[in-house]
Amino acid sequence: MTNRHDHDTDGHGHSHGVSVDADRRWLTIALALIGGFMAVEVVIGVIAQSLALISDAAHMLTDAVSIVLALIAIRLAARPAKGHYTYGLKRAEILSAQANGLTLLLLAAWLAYEAIRRLINPPEVHGWLVVVTALAGVAINIAASWAISKANRSSLNVEGAFQHILNDLYAFIATAIAGLIMVFTGFDRADAIASLIVVALMLKAGVGLLRDSGRILLEAAPAGLHPDQIGDLLANQNGVTEVHDLHVWTITSGQPAMSAHVLVDRELDCHQVRLDLEGLLRDRYDLTHTTLQVDHVTDALLQIEPRTDHGEDAHGPAHTRTDHPH
Repeated sequence: MTNRHDHDTDGHGHSHGVSVDADRRWLTIALALIGGFMAVEVVIGVIAQSLALISDAAHMLTDAVSIVLALIAIRLAARPAKGHYTYGLKRAEILSAQANGLTLLLLAAWLAYEAIRRLINPPEVHGWLVVVTALAGVAINIAASWAISKANRSSLNVEGAFQHILNDLYAFIATAIAGLIMVFTGFDRADAIASLIVVALMLKAGVGLLRDSGRILLEAAPAGLHPDQIGDLLANQNGVTEVHDLHVWTITSGQPAMSAHVLVDRELDCHQVRLDLEGLLRDRYDLTHTTLQVDHVTDALLQIEPRTDHGEDAHGPAHTRTDHPH
């Protein structure tokens, strides 16, 4: 029997091409841009009596919080694995993504209530203040989006912060259009309608973040990696008799992992079979963080057709070469 847990991050491509220090630098630049403009926008939104500006500012607050959480998570995830945390704190970024998604949904609910209330009884809104502030917000969000795009967006955590700011950019565009409508037509309800557009964008981003981070926390197989297909592929390799206890999950963003118990013909070299299977997984699925336990099949196993001891328990089905012949 042989066991191997490939854990060398340098050899397995777990680095995504951007250093932790670079991530922090670009995120900090984006945070400074967002935080500074947010404070100005709150004041102008109150003066202009514009819910669209206030909702944009509230959204920018979640932008700032998401970036702060991203910076904290990057620091935690960089800590080495030790003690009870055998993967380190890499999943801190996934918890951060969950927090980002939840804040988006909660804020969207409050803004939706306020927008509906203003649709019924619209206040007088200073349209030109809305237009000028929204256009300035577009410029700030373009700059902040560019800064975060330089960071490691393969991280769900950084991608969450990027989605916050990108949605805010679209919201500012909607707010600028609403301001122009109010200036030239006097239709003050355009402000509340723009707020509802912001709400829709926030809901979309929030649900997406909760869904993607939830899949990781629940140990679901990453998108594009189907455990049954992988099991059938391995089971149909030369000399492999059965594959069971197969699990595919994501440690953290961009780090898929797999483990399985593989039975092979008695005359084969377990070590060589393991190496061949690991190479196949690397080339076909880019799976480099693997743990394969390879054993020789026993007489007792050869006499049982088909096997059922692994087929109905929590470890999933057993894959044999007789199930899916070439």
